[in-house]
Amino acid sequence: MDPTEWFEHLVRLETVLWNGVDSGLRRMCGLSLGAYDTLRLIHRTPGCRVQDVAREMAITVGGTSQAVDRLERDGYCRRVPNPTDRRSSLLELTDRGVAQLAEADEAVRGLLADLVGGVLSTRDEAAFGRHAATLRNAVATRLAVTPQ
Repeated sequence: MDPTEWFEHLVRLETVLWNGVDSGLRRMCGLSLGAYDTLRLIHRTPGCRVQDVAREMAITVGGTSQAVDRLERDGYCRRVPNPTDRRSSLLELTDRGVAQLAEADEAVRGLLADLVGGVLSTRDEAAFGRHAATLRNAVATRLAVTPQ
């Protein structure tokens, strides 16, 4: 397959999956997929900072800070002083955030099962995940070293 073809399929897949999971998650949990993604990242990243979220999600620090502000406003996370750097804060989930994440994890798994379950074999799903991760890491590395 021509690279422009698989690129188009990949981009469209991401769009339709994002929209489908986002609308279902909002309906089931009152949480956007972007907020869910941020909660997951904070939860799995010890010593998480806004900069860490921005880098992992490939978005601006300003946009990330606004997203974290909304999560903090809704009681899902909090900023705590960074013991090693007074200029930054660490992010952690509140008890409410942990509970919301657990509920959302279950919802997202169900939504994904409904949308893509059974389309690929377990082996092909695993291979797709590995290939997607390999490509993502390679592109991120190449973009980081490419002069602007």
